[in-house]
Amino acid sequence: MAVSLVMAGIAAARQAASPAAAPVPSMLRSARTAFISNAGSDSGLFPEPFSGDPDRPYAEFYQDLKTTSQLQLVNDPSAADLVLEVRLNAPNGPQNPNKQNGASDPLPMLRLVVYDRRTHYVLWAFTESVEQAYLQKTHDRNLDDAISRLVADFERIGNPPPAAP
Repeated sequence: MAVSLVMAGIAAARQAASPAAAPVPSMLRSARTAFISNAGSDSGLFPEPFSGDPDRPYAEFYQDLKTTSQLQLVNDPSAADLVLEVRLNAPNGPQNPNKQNGASDPLPMLRLVVYDRRTHYVLWAFTESVEQAYLQKTHDRNLDDAISRLVADFERIGNPPPAAP
């Protein structure tokens, strides 16, 4: 009985306390240059359901990051602090119409993997799903939105908001 009360108290204390923030690798915040790598797009996504060509996610990510980031984008990975690998995946998954068992058909997703250029270690990774649509213009807008979210995810980690006084 006493053990149950102690365990319940510990569980309540854990729920009441906010989780401690995990550290962000210092290289993500100290980097000054980045090289963006085009890891490609899975087949069957261009020109339908998305317009353009398989390089579209890379090109749009590059342009968005160029306008929003404090990082200088370089054309040579050996001159970069970080290597950002962008890829559009179309995973295979359940084709079962019965969603009651928790299975769902996967959505296309954008993946950004951030590497420390010097050590080649993965520092961070982000994934954003591209929402489902019926019209091509909506597919295109959803892809654009996912790219914007991916840029925002990277900026949030690399450039945190200033601490409150």
